[in-house]
Amino acid sequence: MSPADPNQPNEAARLTQELIDQGYTKRQVARMLGRDASLVSQFFTKGKGKAFVAALRQVVRAVHGGERDPEALAAVARENVQRRRTKTGQKARVRGKDVVGEAGGSMAGRAGKQAIKSGAAHLAAVVHETGQAGGRLAFTVRMKADQYTMSAGSTEDSPGLRRGFIPRADGTEERTYGSASTGGFDAAEWSRRVAEHHGDVTEAMKGWLVETGRAVEDADIAYLEVRGWVPPE
Repeated sequence: MSPADPNQPNEAARLTQELIDQGYTKRQVARMLGRDASLVSQFFTKGKGKAFVAALRQVVRAVHGGERDPEALAAVARENVQRRRTKTGQKARVRGKDVVGEAGGSMAGRAGKQAIKSGAAHLAAVVHETGQAGGRLAFTVRMKADQYTMSAGSTEDSPGLRRGFIPRADGTEERTYGSASTGGFDAAEWSRRVAEHHGDVTEAMKGWLVETGRAVEDADIAYLEVRGWVPPE
């Protein structure tokens, strides 16, 4: 029996099909796993996907538990993705830059609804590691449009950014703060801020938004992304 037999799919394909039956596309599943859609297709055609079984199981469990937000499911998946190993048993390197230990290095993390509720603690690693490396940070925040106090896309809200916000059909807006082109924020300063909130990145960001007059007191962050980098020498 071939692991790519459509009548007897492997575990990765079976779990992916469960998500498809719940209304998700292969592209959405790929995004949850942080991979290309072509790889997910190979779960069915070439029997691949063993390294993603644990993540897919947790995502399917979360969906059956009532979670529907793709970004929240992506956060669940990221915590359970098993790194591919080399022939010698070492963890394989991930394509792209995911380390900030040297000039030019970068890393990023995202948190959806479920992770936000628990403080998006996994994002603290991005903040602290970038701070230790003397790097810079940028953030993307999603909230209901009426919870922001400044006009969308204004230079006062996101100075130096040509496209500092993205309106969404559900009444929320994504706004970007900081970028490589503007120099970003001092990661060491943000590391201290996050530490003051006991590792709760959600509360640290909410506090900053309120303190700087960008959000109302009872703002409710629905999505948060942190990008860290060390400027090239």
